Amino acid sequence: MNKKLIATIATAAVALTISTGSVALADNGNGKDRLASLLSGLVAKGTITQSQADAIVKAQSDMKAAGKAAMETNRAAVDAVVTATLGITADAIKARLKAGESLATIAGAKKDTLIAAITAEINRQIDAAVVTGKLTAAQATERKAKTAENVTKRVNNLRPPHGDKPGRSDKNGAKPTQSPAAYKSVIKVVKA
Repeated sequence: MNKKLIATIATAAVALTISTGSVALADNGNGKDRLASLLSGLVAKGTITQSQADAIVKAQSDMKAAGKAAMETNRAAVDAVVTATLGITADAIKARLKAGESLATIAGAKKDTLIAAITAEINRQIDAAVVTGKLTAAQATERKAKTAENVTKRVNNLRPPHGDKPGRSDKNGAKPTQSPAAYKSVIKVVKA
């Protein structure tokens, strides 16, 4: 798709959003359904073809899957840094976190080394995001300035990661499984 077509779609989407707000609200918050509803209106008006609408929906789905894969890769890299630095398994860390210990307590004398290692890994991920064009240099500088402080807070945090709070479950009612570290929310590095 060329840039002119994308600009036309975006302009039409804004106009259609205003006129088809009730349709967009009826999709229970599912972005894919909302986009499909919006695009079907554009198809009905002849602004785009059905094949173009299908391509846009597929591109959105593919981008979401790629973003999820990138986030999991980044989490796994930080998990590997934590387990390597502490010299214990991810399962052991997870069990101790669930028992109420912080990563600082688990790390003991290695706490400062752990913070430095996680900070270095997250900064590496930020640099990679700049290279791939996902972040600007200014955004990277801003995020890096906060990385050590955020990592330190999460390492010292006694509360469990967000998904492990009592009573919380996913949209299907199942208790979520967590990565073995309480630093998970620190990894807001790449929103691919």
